[in-house]
Amino acid sequence: MTRRRPVRRSRRKQQDDIQFVLVAVIAAGAIALVVAVVHWLLVRWWLLLVAAVVAVPVGIVWWRRRAERMRWEQARARALRYGLAQLDALSHRQFEFAVRDLMLRDGCTDAIQVGGQGDLGADVKATDPLGRRWVIQCKHRRGGERGAAVGTPELQVLNGTGRPVHRADVVVMLTNGRITQPGRAFARQQRLHLVDRQLLGSWASQGRPLWELLTALPAPRRPSSLS
Repeated sequence: MTRRRPVRRSRRKQQDDIQFVLVAVIAAGAIALVVAVVHWLLVRWWLLLVAAVVAVPVGIVWWRRRAERMRWEQARARALRYGLAQLDALSHRQFEFAVRDLMLRDGCTDAIQVGGQGDLGADVKATDPLGRRWVIQCKHRRGGERGAAVGTPELQVLNGTGRPVHRADVVVMLTNGRITQPGRAFARQQRLHLVDRQLLGSWASQGRPLWELLTALPAPRRPSSLS
């Protein structure tokens, strides 16, 4: 047994040497390629000048178009309004995207729709201009107020994931329907925020940010002109 160990170490050393040689060859080839490209460009310096002359105006045009598109999208977002009848007519997934668009309208530039299988209670995530992280669970009811009311069990699920899993500062249950009184009591105890049909109608149709309509929000994370 003592005679076989040096053989094993020798094989490992050979493998390490082969890997080292391969890495060295690849690195040398990459360096040689870079040197060749630089040399080729230096000899043909006028190509760089032509490329620069062409690239500068093209870049200016692209930047202007991008700025115009961004201004147009921002103006469209600020003008976004929904009536309750429009929201009632949406599918559940469309409802989630509508809530995301409303958060974008309000200035949450990173708002995303994340609802789906395995969403762990989060349908929309966003960061407001004051740096607070929002998690919103959406409960869409085709019948509006006539649909099933959101109750304590749904709020318990949201409470179990909103802060521990999603690290949210503001955890919101949002519905175009009703919320039960026991559910409201549980939300107050657990510092969850509720957006029922009435509040949703005001938010979606008036254009005011949601944080101006809710009370007892956590303090801002960073200074802002809105603070």
